[in-house]
Amino acid sequence: MKQLMVLMLAMLASNVCSAQAPQADFYVSVDGSDSWSGTLAQPNAQGSDGPFATLSRARDAVRILKENKSDDIAVLIRGGTYPLDQTVVFGLEDSAEGDATITYAAYPGETPVFSSGREITGWKKVTGELPGLPEDAVGKLQVADVSGKFLTLYDNEGMLPRAQSERFVPSGNATELRFPKGRLKNWPNVTDVEIVVRPTRLWTMNVLPLVSVDENAGVARTAIPATYGMNKIGCWVENVLEELDKPGEWVLNTKEGKVYLWPRGDSPVMAPQLIEFIRVEGEVDQQGPEDTPVRNLVFRGLTFKHGERYTLAKDDAGTQHDWDMFDKDNALFRLRGAENCAVEQCHFLYSGSGAIRVDLHGQKNKITDNHIEHLGGGGILLCGYGPGTKDVNKNNLVYNNDIHHIGEIYWHSPGIFLCQSGDNRIANNLIHHTNYSGMIVSGIVTRFFVKQNKRESSRAIRWHEVGNVPNNPDLEDVRPYLHTRNNLIEYNEIHHVMQILGDGNGIYVRGAGAGNVIRSNYIHHLVSDINGQSGMRTDGGQMDTLFTGNLLYKCKSQGMTLKLNNRFENNIVADVIAPRGVYLKIVEGPMKGASNKRNIYYSTLADCDFISEPGAGKGLVGEDRRGRVAARMTDIDSDYNFYYCKADNRIGEATLKKLQSDGGDTNSQAVDPMFVDPENGDFRFRPDSPALKMGIVPIDLSKIGLRDQAPTNQ
Repeated sequence: MKQLMVLMLAMLASNVCSAQAPQADFYVSVDGSDSWSGTLAQPNAQGSDGPFATLSRARDAVRILKENKSDDIAVLIRGGTYPLDQTVVFGLEDSAEGDATITYAAYPGETPVFSSGREITGWKKVTGELPGLPEDAVGKLQVADVSGKFLTLYDNEGMLPRAQSERFVPSGNATELRFPKGRLKNWPNVTDVEIVVRPTRLWTMNVLPLVSVDENAGVARTAIPATYGMNKIGCWVENVLEELDKPGEWVLNTKEGKVYLWPRGDSPVMAPQLIEFIRVEGEVDQQGPEDTPVRNLVFRGLTFKHGERYTLAKDDAGTQHDWDMFDKDNALFRLRGAENCAVEQCHFLYSGSGAIRVDLHGQKNKITDNHIEHLGGGGILLCGYGPGTKDVNKNNLVYNNDIHHIGEIYWHSPGIFLCQSGDNRIANNLIHHTNYSGMIVSGIVTRFFVKQNKRESSRAIRWHEVGNVPNNPDLEDVRPYLHTRNNLIEYNEIHHVMQILGDGNGIYVRGAGAGNVIRSNYIHHLVSDINGQSGMRTDGGQMDTLFTGNLLYKCKSQGMTLKLNNRFENNIVADVIAPRGVYLKIVEGPMKGASNKRNIYYSTLADCDFISEPGAGKGLVGEDRRGRVAARMTDIDSDYNFYYCKADNRIGEATLKKLQSDGGDTNSQAVDPMFVDPENGDFRFRPDSPALKMGIVPIDLSKIGLRDQAPTNQ
């Protein structure tokens, strides 16, 4: 009887636990086994059954289950670290049918972490002499035997920096540089050495492997061409012992099979094995008109870390300025031929490449509520096919993602990048602390529609679909092939971007199609040492874009840069920081169809220039070598604006007088718009504000930035 009571109590306790446990079709656990059934949350008393051990085994079990189950399927993944040494691929056989979904999610209250990091063990203190080692590092290095090649290393604090030389200024072209005597050496492991190139133009950079160094001639060659010539701004080399002089730095010598490290702590050191952790991949017909996408997969609450850095390859097709590549496996999570899939509440960190890509065919996917931080590449990229008739990257939702400290290796990587992708909603994201632009919206500039084997832009063009483009095309010739159109970009907050590179922006639009609307965004505190930047900017032939309801506050150099027929309406530009301190800069005409209406240009600083347009002796006058026409305020529909300088309103009055003498801004005013507390960033209107009487719609900052929850539908 006593034994029977014990058995009954055990069964009752088991039933209570089962009732309380989250229900799923399969479970995965670091303590599981791929030989088990995967249907139990915990192993049974005999330890002969329980959850699976890997995501790939759960995927395979779902394939079998869905043959007899047509409704939703769920896999719950317990907390712990899951090592990956191969990309987990979900194909057409993994789609959910009809309106059903297949979900791979974190077990409630737990954090499953997917890592490709392999711990390096067997560290020993370096006791012998290492030729060329800086004196500061002597006696402080450790060395371990390793196999293979890796480009990044991690400890518990994140990415470890590689040994890096001082900057030097070379001369040269895209694959060859001439260096000052003694700067480079013909190292025995020269192919392990990489050169970081910051070219003449300030808006991009490269990391390129060396193939040879001729010390006598002072010439080095790279394996892959740089985006532009390697000259003027400067370069430096990485991964040489002579430069290992700080805690945390390391050097890999693949010829010796050794890695040298000056530890910055005592945590484990991890070498990554993968760039791409998960790929959802449909049947992609690269040259044909149709793809077959994977459908209805959801990934929720997963963490991804310790991913490798990507490198440029010989046949890569680059986006504008090689800010990223078309159809490249350089992100931790990749949707390549996918519809109605979701990546939500996931965490991406401590990796050398990007976080999330939606490549080629990607429609009605949702990327929501993710946290993306401390990556070598970009945050989120939606990148369709290159210019052509195949327009299948559209109607996606990118919502409520926190993206920061990205582009830590490839500085030019933006927080969010739309390239050849349209009809998307990009809303309520927070982007901050990046080394270049916060958000880029682009396609391909008209002048790149030339048949040439050039990595940047031209190589991506689908010539079998656009073969009738004339030799010297204009925008109307190529407009049908520009698919970055009709995007709604709203309620995003962007701050402290542009930390290193120049000539960038909070939001940048160039070479995109028509109908993009950028509204109700808050861009502020672009306050790095770099002068060449704008809060928002249209560039390079961009047309048919509306900017409305945006607040640009404390952006350095320029507030809004406007070109051609784009419209700038009902925005606030406040306290643009000098030098330059330009609030509205117009650059490229003709400006027919452009508007500057119901905007407020407000400065508490006397060092400001509300309007800047090309004039004699500077800027664009007449036509330049590309046939661009000078921009003139007299060609813009400009009215109902405020120009007010609190420190010295003679600036506002002079601006308005000049505009009105040229026949514009008839109803504009040079008076205080009466904000509540502009010195502290409160740009609500007081009840008696003349801006309200002018018909200017208030900007509600409470709707901008991160939300608590993502919407259930778009």
